[in-house]
Amino acid sequence: MRTIDAHLHLWDLAGGGYTWITPELGPLHRTIGPAEARAFHEAAGYDGAILVQADDTRADTDAMLAVAAAHDWVLGVVGWVPLTDPEEAAAQLARYAGRPAGGRLVGIRQLIHADPDPGVLDRAAARETLALLAGAGLPLEVPDAFPRHLDQAARVAADLPGLTVVIDHLGKPPAEAGAFAEWAAQLRAAAEQDNVVAKVSGLHHGGRLLPARVLDAAWNVALEAFGPGRLMLGSDWPMPMLGGDAALADDVARRDRLLATLDARDRGSICSGTATRVYGLPTDWT
Repeated sequence: MRTIDAHLHLWDLAGGGYTWITPELGPLHRTIGPAEARAFHEAAGYDGAILVQADDTRADTDAMLAVAAAHDWVLGVVGWVPLTDPEEAAAQLARYAGRPAGGRLVGIRQLIHADPDPGVLDRAAARETLALLAGAGLPLEVPDAFPRHLDQAARVAADLPGLTVVIDHLGKPPAEAGAFAEWAAQLRAAAEQDNVVAKVSGLHHGGRLLPARVLDAAWNVALEAFGPGRLMLGSDWPMPMLGGDAALADDVARRDRLLATLDARDRGSICSGTATRVYGLPTDWT
């Protein structure tokens, strides 16, 4: 059984952009390239990866597509188009559609958790762009959805049944008991829409891993709500570096502990089957 990392980041700070990557982020405040990512992958047991945008720019998407074209372990790219500018989004999608198959766009994401408008996904212009994504067969990924955007993601999925909505990092479950209960209710509501899937990834806050009891509770909520057939695995690397080497190693060990609770069929769904289906990968990756 092969394992797909459905959420991997790369960036080149020399090219500009990435204004959120400041010196305060320590080990992340540098260029993160494919050689370093592949070394992590080999140590962590991943066979292939989906690169995910880290900047709301064409340059970031173009750079990832170039890496994908040059490295066969990169299976696809979740890039960016401006969600609230459907005309420009359509132009960019047309441009990406003309690229060789080796640098394939498989989804779209925008850093909406940093958008000053908490209702960005409900804007009419955004809905027009999301309809374009549905028509192109490209999933929408929603980062750090809780507490601002998880309920919006559910509405988008209900209103656009032809659009696959991917909840990154299980919506970013909180550690506090009251907030956790609200997150769980919203995640379950989103899972009621058959076109919503979620990533078991990024289960940390600024590199601080969720307490084990919270992690286990979040895992159980996600499994009950989505089932293995609508969950996929992601490392969120290099973001866990914020917690240091010990936290990075512990994150991988926790992944393996959770997967060990499943039978081989369900592990296969989460490790590769869901990602293969959602991103339209060759079936030999299941």
